Amino acid sequence: MRLEEEIQTKGFRNEHHKLSVNLIYTYNWLVNITQANFQKFGLTMQQYNILRILRGQYPVPCTIQLLKSRMLDKQSDASRLVDRLSAKGLVDRKACTVDRRKMDVVITEDGLELLRKMEPTMAEGDDLFKGIAIEESRIVNSVLDRIRDNGPKTSNESVVD
Repeated sequence: MRLEEEIQTKGFRNEHHKLSVNLIYTYNWLVNITQANFQKFGLTMQQYNILRILRGQYPVPCTIQLLKSRMLDKQSDASRLVDRLSAKGLVDRKACTVDRRKMDVVITEDGLELLRKMEPTMAEGDDLFKGIAIEESRIVNSVLDRIRDNGPKTSNESVVD
């Protein structure tokens, strides 16, 4: 369905304005679908993101600062997310041996097992794009990269009306 019909509007200032609204609308649509999958496993998107980062680093521990820098949602409170994951037994955190002011975080075997169990469900998300050719995906990815390259360098400077 066309964006104009989805949000019941007559039009946009121009195609760039429509693109901006379309990206926001589609992002929220995608988040709603994926959040339902995460909830099946008792996680949020941000917690899943932390676990994926830690799995990629495993067995090397990460600092909270490294996690925050690599997270998709830069507004998330990584310390609180790690606390919640630790309470679930999915990560371990210890004082850093090099700098006691920092925490080292590593994914546990339970965390790795949960990610393994989630893989089939997460792979189903690819089906959302089955009507899109691989080359079209490359083009969209390239365009999105260029949009970010032209934008503000910090995530909280950008406001869309």
